[in-house]
Amino acid sequence: MRAAVLHGKEDVRLEEVASKPLQPGEVRIQIEAALTCGTDLKVFKRGYHAKMIVPPAVFGHELAGTVCETRADSWKIGDRVVVANSAPCGECFYCRNDQENLCDHLLFLNGAYAESIVVPAPLAQRNMLRLQPGTAFRDAALVEPLACVVQGVEDTRLKAGQRVLVLGAGPIGLMFVGLAKHLGCHVTVVGRGEKRLQTARRLGANHIIDVTGQSNLLEAVPRSLVFDVVIEAVGKPETWEAAVRLVRKGGTVNFFGGCPSGTSVSLDTGLIHYSNLVLLASFHHTPKTIRRALEYIEKGVIRAADFVDGEAPLSQLPSLLKSMASGNRAVKTLIRVKE
Repeated sequence: MRAAVLHGKEDVRLEEVASKPLQPGEVRIQIEAALTCGTDLKVFKRGYHAKMIVPPAVFGHELAGTVCETRADSWKIGDRVVVANSAPCGECFYCRNDQENLCDHLLFLNGAYAESIVVPAPLAQRNMLRLQPGTAFRDAALVEPLACVVQGVEDTRLKAGQRVLVLGAGPIGLMFVGLAKHLGCHVTVVGRGEKRLQTARRLGANHIIDVTGQSNLLEAVPRSLVFDVVIEAVGKPETWEAAVRLVRKGGTVNFFGGCPSGTSVSLDTGLIHYSNLVLLASFHHTPKTIRRALEYIEKGVIRAADFVDGEAPLSQLPSLLKSMASGNRAVKTLIRVKE
C-alpha cells in the first residue's frame, strides 16, 4: 500500500509499504478520512517526537475509516470506526487513579496518511469506537484533537457565564471556542489569520482581537476586558507569561499549548500568590474524553465544516507540509488517501 513515511527533519516520502499480517486482537482499517494536525507539523519540522514516533515510520494520527480485516472478536468487517492515537495500559499507577493521559506505558498509533492502518489489540479494545450510521468520516476524524480539548475543558471546569479568553486561533483554540460557547461562556479570541478568525466568529466568539503584525500581546488586549479563565493554545513561553497577566484575580489559566523542548518561563510569584491564581496544564486525552468528544461530534456541536478548509491528495502531502511549515494558515486539510 502507499503510505507517507517520516524519515527525519522535513523529510516525508510517499512509499510502497508492505501490509503486515494481523496478530490476534488486531484490526485493519481502510482509511476514509485523514486530517492534518499541528502536532504532525511539529513532528515534520523536528523530524521526530520522543513519545510518539521515531523515524523511519509511517506518519499521521487523525483518522476514521472502515474495518476491512479483523482478528478481534468485538469487531467485524464493515464496521465504521474512529480510533484514537493512543491507548493506556489500564494497570499502572496513573491508570488506576483515573489519569490515563499520564499512563507510563501509552501505546501510540501512527500511519493515518496511508490507504490502511493496523490497529494494535490494546487500541482496538480500549480506544476504537463505532460510528453512528449518519456520522461522516471527516467529522469523526476530529475525535482525537477534540478529546484533548475536552480534557482541557474538564480540567479547567468551564461553566456557563464565565468570561473566557482563548489565546490562539489554530484548530485547538477554535475547538475551545466551540465547546466554551456550547457551555454558555462569553468568549474572546486572540489570534492571526483572516480565515481562522472568521471561523472563530462562525463558532460564536463574542470578541475577536486580531494581533497580526503585533508582538506585544499585553498591549493588544484591552485592559478593560476581564477574564475568569485564560486558555493558552499557542505553545510559546512568552504567551504563557502573558496569560498569567491577562486573567483576573482568583481566575484560572490553562497552559494548554506545549512549548518547545528545553524552554522555560518566568512568572511573577507575587502576582500568582496575592491574586490567588489557579495555574494548570492539560495533556493528551483519556478513554472517557475520547468518548465524550465523539458525542459532541455526533450531536453536531463540533463539525468538520468549521475546521476542514481544504483537501489534497496523498501525493501532495510532502509539499503541503512544507507549505504549512513556511506559514500556510489553513485550519485543517483533508488528505485523500485513495486517488
